[in-house]
Amino acid sequence: MDVSTIVMYLGFVLASYSVVGNDTIQTLGTFLSSNERKKWWVLWAFAGSILTFTLLFGYFNYGGDVSYGRLEKYPLPTPLAWYFILPPIILLFLTRTGIPVSTSFLILTFFNPENLRDMITKSLWGYIVAFLAAVALYLIISKLLERKFIENPATRRAGEIWTILQWVSTGFLWSQWLIQDFANIYVYLPRPLNPWQLALSLMVMLALLAYIIASKGGSIQNIVKSKTNTVDIRSATIIDFSYGIILFFFKELNNIPMSTTWVFIGILAGREIAINFMLRKNESRRRMFRNLGMDLVKVVIGLVVSIILVYVVKYLAAA
Repeated sequence: MDVSTIVMYLGFVLASYSVVGNDTIQTLGTFLSSNERKKWWVLWAFAGSILTFTLLFGYFNYGGDVSYGRLEKYPLPTPLAWYFILPPIILLFLTRTGIPVSTSFLILTFFNPENLRDMITKSLWGYIVAFLAAVALYLIISKLLERKFIENPATRRAGEIWTILQWVSTGFLWSQWLIQDFANIYVYLPRPLNPWQLALSLMVMLALLAYIIASKGGSIQNIVKSKTNTVDIRSATIIDFSYGIILFFFKELNNIPMSTTWVFIGILAGREIAINFMLRKNESRRRMFRNLGMDLVKVVIGLVVSIILVYVVKYLAAA
């Protein structure tokens, strides 16, 4: 086995763990927080079945391209040099520190630096749209719903209804996220995939997903838990459904990859600001803006690191 083949499969495994581990906060974070009492393998079976269906749907409907056409501008380099495994390794390190960096910027920029501007533009619009939509939504529902959620925990009967709604919203959100972020993982493998590459890659991702869910999302999960009432299954349902709709909108807009992390941080920021202004006293706002600012700084770190890495790769390639 030559170096290029080793880098290809090692890069895929590292990217699978790094991307899913980093982005668990976005799609399954509220789901894990509000279902902590359930067996981990039940949650894994649910998420894994949706992952399998979404992957196979893309494979059979896009001629073996499981990225849903998002890798058209990201050809697989030949040969695949050793330094292409740097992005998922760095992402893995940042994920372990709890920093919600953008996997799209860190990984895809390596394969096509020229498309960075389009990704940044789409991601910025994603943040803005998500932020404004969340502010508008939660200004309306904070007093009508969120106050009731905070003051009155869900009853058993209401909890059963919201559990169904949450699992439906999480399934929808999870599938939309996978369609966006499969590109960040499968950028290391050939396009199109042959059947055995499809089967092997699916088994790898299901195994990694099992580990991540069993470990309850890791340290990055703390960003979700730090926001107002996100462990309430009713609040979690509204967050997931809103996020899923916005991702669906940008999925249909064009096939340019984008940072789903920026969209998610935008939703949390808009939600927190609206709830704070509607339900809380002024003295808590300084701390809120400081925390939200730190979240934004963390995702900008991912952008800065990815741009720096592009120049590092160019230097290594020219050496």
